[in-house]
Amino acid sequence: MNITLEQAEKMIAAAKKKATELDTKMNIAVVDGGANLVAFARMDGAWLGSKDISIKKAETARYFDMNTGEVGKLSQPGGSLYNIEHSNNGLITFPGGIPVKNDSGDIIGAIGVSGSTVDNDHAVADAGASAL
Repeated sequence: MNITLEQAEKMIAAAKKKATELDTKMNIAVVDGGANLVAFARMDGAWLGSKDISIKKAETARYFDMNTGEVGKLSQPGGSLYNIEHSNNGLITFPGGIPVKNDSGDIIGAIGVSGSTVDNDHAVADAGASAL
């Protein structure tokens, strides 16, 4: 089972709402279970360079089925995943990417958000993921 376009749009709407509450502008990407881009939104004025980062955060979260911040902790020097960010044509290993599960607990995709501090990125991604 994968995220549908309708679900992805609902997630983006919730993420945009949270970004507005935080007074920030975000790039928001949603991928399906195969890490294929389903939906993307760039809020007016969001950093252009964050487009790629948001998509890679979503992909990273789905590739490893964990929050990107957790991948980051494991990829520090001496960590079990040290240098993993160089795989898969580049991963993003800081907060802002979250796997998304269905009601049965199966991972059906992921959301990635970029455009502000990593704390804000994670909060906006969490709002989007929680919309389902």
